Amino acid sequence: MSSSLRSLLSSTLNSPSTAPSLANTLRQRRENLARIFPSPVLLWSGQPQARNFPANVYPFRANSHFLYFAGSSLQNAAIRLDAGRLELFMDNPTPASALWHGVEATREDVAEQIGADAAFPLADMAGQPNTATVAVQDHATRSYQARVLKRAVVSAHHADGIDSALIKALVELRLVHDAGAIAEMRHAIAVSIEAHKAGMAATLHATHEAAVRAALESVFMTHDMTCAYNSIVTVHGEVLHNEHYHHPLNHGDLLLVDAGAEATSGWASDITRTWPVSGTFSPTQRDMYDVVLAAHDACIAQMRPGFDYRDIHLLAARTMAEGLVELGILKGNPDSLVDMDAYALFFPHGIGHLLGLDVHDMEDLGDTAGYAEGQTRSDRFGLCYLRLDRPLKAGMVCTIEPGFYQVPAILNDPERRSRYADVVDWDRLAQFSDVRGIRIEDDVLVTESEPEVLTANLPTEAQAIEQLVNAP
Repeated sequence: MSSSLRSLLSSTLNSPSTAPSLANTLRQRRENLARIFPSPVLLWSGQPQARNFPANVYPFRANSHFLYFAGSSLQNAAIRLDAGRLELFMDNPTPASALWHGVEATREDVAEQIGADAAFPLADMAGQPNTATVAVQDHATRSYQARVLKRAVVSAHHADGIDSALIKALVELRLVHDAGAIAEMRHAIAVSIEAHKAGMAATLHATHEAAVRAALESVFMTHDMTCAYNSIVTVHGEVLHNEHYHHPLNHGDLLLVDAGAEATSGWASDITRTWPVSGTFSPTQRDMYDVVLAAHDACIAQMRPGFDYRDIHLLAARTMAEGLVELGILKGNPDSLVDMDAYALFFPHGIGHLLGLDVHDMEDLGDTAGYAEGQTRSDRFGLCYLRLDRPLKAGMVCTIEPGFYQVPAILNDPERRSRYADVVDWDRLAQFSDVRGIRIEDDVLVTESEPEVLTANLPTEAQAIEQLVNAP
């Protein structure tokens, strides 16, 4: 661990004002839930899923709604919340389990750790009518939920009645993060920053994307963390979620890296940087990078309570349009180019998303979390992928991640080429052929005053990026 990371982690994790005890944090969360949702709640952690045979499973990670109140990624467990009281349901480890997995915590040990008021075997959970839940992802646990609750348990997208009311309450709670959550995200972010720097430092000596990925993710592993999502490490930045790592790194390429660590507690981070494989941006790459950075900076400055996130997206769109006009790629008035979605030819996704226990926090609940009541997803080319459309509140953590991409499926589409024929200078665009994709992404905490960029210790300016890539 570097001295800078050690110092940052120490100040983040040892401050009592930012890192309250786990039991106190969990107690406060369930008391907050009780104030807005008086009915009893049962939440399940889920079970490991087999890759090919039962004993060979994918890495387990508990359901996030369970994790928010339980604070521990327990397998095959459930918690009952009622009037601020927490009851834990899980079986004790068996002798056979000890053979394969070593000594594990008992039910009583776990109950003490998370501040549970009582703990019982799973069998004691039988028969819980009039209790709300959120459906988990795995089918086996969802069937178990239905048997215990004596009714069908459907996905959050189709939930109704008491389950729908619970989902709205959970969104209200989880939109605004407490001190414990923010401390955990700071921890994950500190490791992610160090990982990105390691990836940059490895680039000049790497031959393929996989080598940069290995340098980056090894930092996660060194700190006993995992990826919050599949890392994107690609010279094909125009593929928004590229998860292939076999491409060679060639002089003149840009490498887009979107990677974030997840703390052992489950809290996520999410950072994107784009840097030149050679260590120096070409003139066209630098010009386009600065356009994206201008949109990034303008949006972060507006991350304040009461501002609508949709308006922040449209600010990014206008700033991108303005920059593309200055470069001669788009023609016309920037406001008109936004109104006709011309900017979305090159910036087709939303400006960002919620961040928390999931990298796209609470998106298992569909648009209920991301969209304020009364707001619906647009069918406009430039807005249909907007993940968040609600006024900002102090305590929310969101990403800001504008980008520029030359996506062949978009730019070569005959209908779009015809529609935007008068506002795109295709010959001028061809001069930027060495810019496949650029994205710059930071994690931003909304406060009562100035926005706090939690990822600020990783530079965004082009010259500083070049210095990190070229550092000895």
